Amino acid sequence: MMRRETRFGSLDHYEKGGVQVINDDARNYAFSNIFEVASKSEPYEKVAVGKNLKYVLEAIRAEGTSPWYAAAHDEAAIVMDGEVEIRLVKLDTKVVADDHEGTTMLEGNPKGKKMGYIVARRGHMALLPKGAAYQFHAAKPGVILLQTIGGDLTAERWKDICQK
Repeated sequence: MMRRETRFGSLDHYEKGGVQVINDDARNYAFSNIFEVASKSEPYEKVAVGKNLKYVLEAIRAEGTSPWYAAAHDEAAIVMDGEVEIRLVKLDTKVVADDHEGTTMLEGNPKGKKMGYIVARRGHMALLPKGAAYQFHAAKPGVILLQTIGGDLTAERWKDICQK
């Protein structure tokens, strides 16, 4: 039986991946390492690393304290490296229109009832519910993979992360 080894990446240690293209053009494919993308990003910059119709996976460098965010739809955050505290507030009033897609950055502190917080480490997933505001905090740099709908805050850098 062939032995396989699982290797986990991190901001400090990762290997760039690739795609073996057969009878096609490598520029048609995005194959990126979320740790590499996050290592080159500003804190809490949301860079799309995967896309299916309007849905995206965003690599986020978690470092320090983020602004407050909300969305008109549920989002899911998976901590891929480090430890991230996710603070949640149930909003008193709707701050994002129902038809708005993607994450919205809020100005100042949200008004509403504190729902508590989640301390998530590598491999932990947290639901960021519709109707709630959330804020990330990381004492040391880490990486979040956010599943959401592409929106105004989603940075698409396909030319930078596509295989050449």
